[in-house]
Amino acid sequence: MKRVGTALAIIGAMAMASGAASAQTGKYRPPVDKVEAFVAEPMPPGFGVQHTDVDGPVFTDPRGMTLYRWPLNNLRNGNAGDRKDKAPECGDEKQTVTTGLMSPYPGGLILPDLETRPACTQAWPPVFAADDAKPVGRWGIVERNGGKKQWTYEGLPIYTSALDTKPGHVIGSSRRWNRGDSGSHREVIGPAPDAPPAFVVRTVATGRMLTTDTGFSVYASEGDGPNKSNCVAACLKEWRPVAAPQAAQARGDWGIIERSPGIKQWTFRGRPLYTRIFETRSRSLEGSDVPGWHNVFTQENPKMPAEFTIQDTRVGEIIADKNGKSIYLYRCGDDAQDQLACDHPSTTQAYRMAVCGGGDPDRCLKSFPYVLAAANAKSDSLIWATMYIDPKTGKPAKADQPGALHVWTYRERPIYTHGLDLAPGDMNADGWGEFNGKRNGYKGFFVRDDYLGNAN
Repeated sequence: MKRVGTALAIIGAMAMASGAASAQTGKYRPPVDKVEAFVAEPMPPGFGVQHTDVDGPVFTDPRGMTLYRWPLNNLRNGNAGDRKDKAPECGDEKQTVTTGLMSPYPGGLILPDLETRPACTQAWPPVFAADDAKPVGRWGIVERNGGKKQWTYEGLPIYTSALDTKPGHVIGSSRRWNRGDSGSHREVIGPAPDAPPAFVVRTVATGRMLTTDTGFSVYASEGDGPNKSNCVAACLKEWRPVAAPQAAQARGDWGIIERSPGIKQWTFRGRPLYTRIFETRSRSLEGSDVPGWHNVFTQENPKMPAEFTIQDTRVGEIIADKNGKSIYLYRCGDDAQDQLACDHPSTTQAYRMAVCGGGDPDRCLKSFPYVLAAANAKSDSLIWATMYIDPKTGKPAKADQPGALHVWTYRERPIYTHGLDLAPGDMNADGWGEFNGKRNGYKGFFVRDDYLGNAN
């Protein structure tokens, strides 16, 4: 077996009514005007629902920690993840070598930093069920290898993340990248949105966006009044009212207006809803470029810290620092059987150091400098935060540690600029790394993700 370092050197609760926000002590509420309504369902004793910054309502264990699952994913050279109603693949044994599932490199390479690499169940603690626990609703029970019982949801075993330390945290999630080259990721699980069957709620870079059941974006017009459509004549040549069936009933945030005798239209929070007639791209935000028209969100993401800006680049709008320099996110998944993420500063930094500086921390600081935060910098949300980093190791540091940097983070991952970006709008490092940055590398922090590959 060869060391992977050689390869790296080469590559460089039911008490909550449907949709009601919790007022219980210890619960977190995102700093947004409205949170997404959800459909209550039977749950195991002590389980609940928690609103989060960017993933909407999520299921939680009795401690209030977000629940995840690991669906089976097809990778470049095989697959990884849990299978429905089968013993979990996430085990207690620490993985020591790569499998060759994701890359052209052969399996059997020794993984870096084995002395600190956790076993799968240390990174993703299983949610155990008591011996006398009974299935309820979509929640079932599976027996682990070794005999312990673990809760499942829709047949897949459920876990918490060791990175989540408080209610409302979704630090364990890195969102859904393009699968195949980027690894087999865990996903947050939550209740169904409280929406009529004709609508779907999808997570995008700016929030929980409303689409039709066929995937096309839903829009609202500033020219309409509360529960009144003013889109007539020429307007109807570009915008199609979302028709409500004759038997449809108003409920919660959802209402119905009558455009003309017998012709009904859906409204959301008093705003009449439309699709754009000539739109060909699903989950698009292009209609929001039309003056006076906006995509509709069940819940928008919290605002980014005030010092950040938005810049136009050759490939779309991107978040930038106070000087207008484009911001990048680092993503990483290792190639072991348990497919652990390596993009958090508490994980090995060997992969990141390889792609940003050939293993040299000083080169990394020049090519991808951290976005520094003032000593008194604060964030109202859990998704944006700050932390101290040891720039020599890339690991978390104490505030009084000599040389420690106070940096901005997103999902508790540091954010970066790029040394070759000289002016606002420059973006020379999007896709920097393996497989265009999907597996191990840097991607631009795009404001909108209606263009392929720009999801954050």
